[in-house]
This record gives sequence, structure tokens and C-alpha cells, in this order.
Amino acid sequence: MKKTLIALALALSATTALADYPEKPIEIVVGYSAGGGTDVMARTVAQFLEKELGDGASVVVKNMPGAGGQIGFTEVAKAAPDGYTLGTFNLPAALALTKDRKADYGVDSFTYLANFVDDPNTVTVAATSPFQTLGELLQAAMAEPGAITMGLSSLGGNDHFSANMLAAASGSEFTLVPFKGASMARTAIMGGHVAAGTMALSQTSGFADDLRVLAVLADERSPFSPDVPTAKELGFDVEMSSLRGIVAPAGMDPALADRLRAALTAVNENPEFQTMMEAQGNPIAFMAGSDFAATAAAQDAVTQKIWDETPWN
Repeated sequence: MKKTLIALALALSATTALADYPEKPIEIVVGYSAGGGTDVMARTVAQFLEKELGDGASVVVKNMPGAGGQIGFTEVAKAAPDGYTLGTFNLPAALALTKDRKADYGVDSFTYLANFVDDPNTVTVAATSPFQTLGELLQAAMAEPGAITMGLSSLGGNDHFSANMLAAASGSEFTLVPFKGASMARTAIMGGHVAAGTMALSQTSGFADDLRVLAVLADERSPFSPDVPTAKELGFDVEMSSLRGIVAPAGMDPALADRLRAALTAVNENPEFQTMMEAQGNPIAFMAGSDFAATAAAQDAVTQKIWDETPWN
């Protein structure tokens, strides 16, 4: 009887705590600098999540750039699973970082809440670049191996994999130039400091006067850039994208995790949110809970295979 009363008291206590949640600001940790695609997604989700949680909830974005996102991912993995520290999660980048270095997290270090974006990579040059087509760029790379510099947000992850896959598919060779985040890579491309770059499609949105997108690395053209051909159309069978979602530390109370998943699902279903994401060029590919976790596990296996076959450092 005593054990039953204790269990009931604990259950009531947990229910009360959940009813009062959140009692302080919730942080969404972004492992990249402000202005990149992940940061924009996080800030958009944050403002709608506040509304869904109600009662004056405050959701703030905390940028912790560095080490290709590892600093931010580690911050989330090590935080208390109390619902006050969430984080953006990028696939394959977050798990690629666990292959080429010592990392204090792995695929099982997180509670998978919801993925929002499946953003295809592109091959992009400055608007003033002499390269008008992907074919012209690749011809130059094949004619003089290593002469074409390719800007990346970081080593490891979708940008790096895209460049390697494109080089392999075309028989060309690039000199890879990693930066500390997508916004810095984009600035370098626009300024002509690198000949080209590969970045997610959403990261080119709003820069039509400064960037020329030569190809999308997807199985079909994007409705956000219907005039841009896929690499596959041009004879190069290369597909790569960035998945972006929201996670929490592992060990979160299932009831709290369910509440956050329900709130994030409501965010996704909000027409205003969908309109805003479309305006940003963010292709929504929503999945929550076990589906998101299963995708992460599958990506981890693929990333491990790539690392085993072609390590990137």
C-alpha cells in the first residue's frame, strides 16, 4: 500500500510539473552562426512554438558556432533533459562529426522530437561568375585538377559529401575550402573568394542578385527553383540534402517529450508557419518521434559506411 501511495504521489508530482511547464525560457541551441539555414529554421520554429506552448512561454535561440556544429550538438547532449534545452539537429552533419574526431555524443544521445526540413544541396557560383552552367564549371575542374575552389560550410556532412560525390561522378577534382558555417561560405562565394560552392537550396534564397544556382542535387527539380536543373538531368547522378529538426537530450520524461512533439506538430500544421517556411525556401518534410529517430539511425549507418570507405581527414 505504501509503495502504491508513493508511486501515486510521484505521478501527481510529475503531472503538476508538466502542467506548469514551461516556467522559464526554453533555449534552442544552434551549432552554427546566425543567418544560415539552420538558424533561420530555428528562429521560425521558436516563434510559433511559443504560441503553441501558451501562457507566456518564451523560446529563445542560442547560437554556439564552431567545430562544424559539434559545440552546439554537444551542449544539447550534455544538458538536463528537463525541456529547457532543445537543439537543432542536422543530418548527416551532426553524426558525420562523430566519425572523424572524438565526440561526446552519438546517435543515442538525443530525444528525437521533430524534423522539419529536407533541403537539397546545390552547386552555386557568384552572379558575376563566368560559369553559366554546371557543365562549364566541371569542364574547368577537369581541365585543371584542383584549380576550382569549392566553398563548404564545414568538412563532413552534406556540403562536403556533395562536393566529393560530384567530383566522383564527373571525374573532376576540386580544392575544398571549409568555412565556419553556411553564411560565411555564402559570403565567400558571393565575393568571388572561391570559384563555387555547394550549399542547401534554402541558403540561396533571397540572394538571386548575388548568386547563380547551377544545379540542384535532388531527384527532381525544386518547386522553389523550378528553372534550375537537377544534376541528374545534366548527366551526374548525385543527390544530397540537409535534414533539419529539433531534438532534446536523451532521457527526457516521455510525457514531456510527447507534449513537445504535439506542440511542434501543431507548429508544422499552422498555415502561417508553412507560408513563412515557403517564403524562406525551406522545403518541409515533417516527421516526429520514432520516425525521426529511425531516420537518424539510418543516416548514422550510411555516414559510417562513407567514413570507412572514404575518410575525409
